[in-house]
Amino acid sequence: MSSTAVRTRGRFRGGAGLGLVAWLAGIVFFLPIAWMALTSFHSETDAATNPPSWGAALTLDGYREFFGADGGASPWPALINSTVASVTSTLLVLLLALPAAYALSIRPVKRWTDVLFFFLSTKMLPVVAGLLPIYLFAKNAGMLDNVWLLVILYTSMNLPIAVWMMQSFLAEVPVAVIEAAQIDGARLPTVLARVVAPIALPGIAATALICFIFSWNELLFARVLTGVVAETAPVFLTGFITSQGLFLAKVCAASLVISLPVLAAGFAAQDKLVQGLSLGAVK
Repeated sequence: MSSTAVRTRGRFRGGAGLGLVAWLAGIVFFLPIAWMALTSFHSETDAATNPPSWGAALTLDGYREFFGADGGASPWPALINSTVASVTSTLLVLLLALPAAYALSIRPVKRWTDVLFFFLSTKMLPVVAGLLPIYLFAKNAGMLDNVWLLVILYTSMNLPIAVWMMQSFLAEVPVAVIEAAQIDGARLPTVLARVVAPIALPGIAATALICFIFSWNELLFARVLTGVVAETAPVFLTGFITSQGLFLAKVCAASLVISLPVLAAGFAAQDKLVQGLSLGAVK
């Protein structure tokens, strides 16, 4: 057997082995979600059995209780609040991060690496350390239990990450294309909207998805700074854990419903996410 055939067979075996490992890792990560989905369709009695009763009868009681069919609290206000806070803050982050990343990549300012390090250093402070000052500020400003306070907080929390990510994405935009647009008389807003944004769309989509996920899943600030009016979906979910016990089927149903927007957004943007996260990987 020739050395070329041996190398080809070795590469095939290596690729097959890596594929098998990837499939096993995917199954390991998927199993808890599958378990949660199956448990959500069980009655509370069957859901509480140990080991789990895989062949138990299926029912929609957990979903009925989550949506308030039995006189419980409706989840729709919390879901709407989470949607408003997450979507609005993500849009604001993109509007602010795009020109900032442009200044740090295509038209770099002096000591731009120090600027990026400053953005990253803002994430080094533990979130709980800033909780009391923010609470006192919100109380004095009369913004407690206000969804727009969450919009401001989520925007400020996600902006450093967005600038850091989009800087590497925009660095891949050809400068010649931007210079050609400027020669034709395009100003900076036009260049950003019609030249830079379409080219860097995969990176922008990846950044938007990550910011949306971070905002949707945020619990600490929403738990402390909101009450009834601005309650978000994660805060609403914690209300199912009471002193009376843990209603596992209802909690699984609620967790699955609350996770659906993130899963849907990730599925819809999966092609752009892969392209965006791969930008800048190969120089």
